[in-house]
Amino acid sequence: MAEVVVVTGGTAGVGRATVREFARAGADVAILARDQGRIDATVAEVQAAGARALSIFVDVADGAAVEAAAERIEQELGAVDIWVNNAFAGIFSSFMDMSEAEYRRVTDVSYFGQVHGTRAALKRMLPRDRGTIVLVGSTLAYRGIPLQSAYCGAKHALQGLLDSIRPELEYRDSKVHVTMVQLPALNTPQFDWARAHIRPKPRSVGRIYQPEVAARAIRFAAHARRKEVWVGYTTVQAIRGDQLASSLVDEYLAATGVEGQSSGVPIEADRQDNLFDPVPGDFAAHGRFDDRAHETSWQMGLNRHRAAVADGFAAGTLAAGMDWLLRRRRG
Repeated sequence: MAEVVVVTGGTAGVGRATVREFARAGADVAILARDQGRIDATVAEVQAAGARALSIFVDVADGAAVEAAAERIEQELGAVDIWVNNAFAGIFSSFMDMSEAEYRRVTDVSYFGQVHGTRAALKRMLPRDRGTIVLVGSTLAYRGIPLQSAYCGAKHALQGLLDSIRPELEYRDSKVHVTMVQLPALNTPQFDWARAHIRPKPRSVGRIYQPEVAARAIRFAAHARRKEVWVGYTTVQAIRGDQLASSLVDEYLAATGVEGQSSGVPIEADRQDNLFDPVPGDFAAHGRFDDRAHETSWQMGLNRHRAAVADGFAAGTLAAGMDWLLRRRRG
């Protein structure tokens, strides 16, 4: 029987790529999003892959609406096996230039949206004692950066949610699994439709990956039963760097973090953003950085096969040790 997968924010960026990834693997997918046109286009892609699709128009900031969506999914597609909490909102702005309403909206979507999805999924998975919930995080769940305090705060909060829920499930001896995927910078439409209080167009900093890299990692995490999956060597670099020398990272970001997120190209006067309402148009998965986005991650390849890598490292170390011992004895 096909897996039943829920993807919030499933019509663009990482969400759209994740829907495609699961559909190609034969899963039936429920797509939760706010723009009906993009929902219809995404449903057509799932059906073209030979899978069933269910479209639900919903704002994940509305907990009651998410709960109603979960009920409908189970009635029409069947018991949910995997729930991917992907929807988010962001704003490029200094902390003091944001209004309280803007800050709260980012938090309501990016944090409480995942809380609502997790609660709706657990309500159904716990009695069955099976299922997986994927929290979609970011490098910024560990290391905040300038101009994105609302988004970084939401992702940090998700880290606390993960750390709290997992021992509760273990205490219950539950087989329900909750995991979090920490993503790097990605080539998605967010840079063209996130609200911005900066004059130049925002851009990604550092190495950037295609959303398909994230989608493959999310599907992997949904089945690997690990607490976290870090994607991209830049994610590992940022998290470990902050753990080792957080104050030095502060100084580095003070010098580079603001200008580094500015493209130098002025924002269009008629630019629309999706903070409170969706931007019309089928933006699909990719953003405007196809010319420099990487389609693979060698770090993720090693991550998928870490047991074999560890065995190979151990075998190599043992062989080197034996060679050294033999040469010592001969000498």
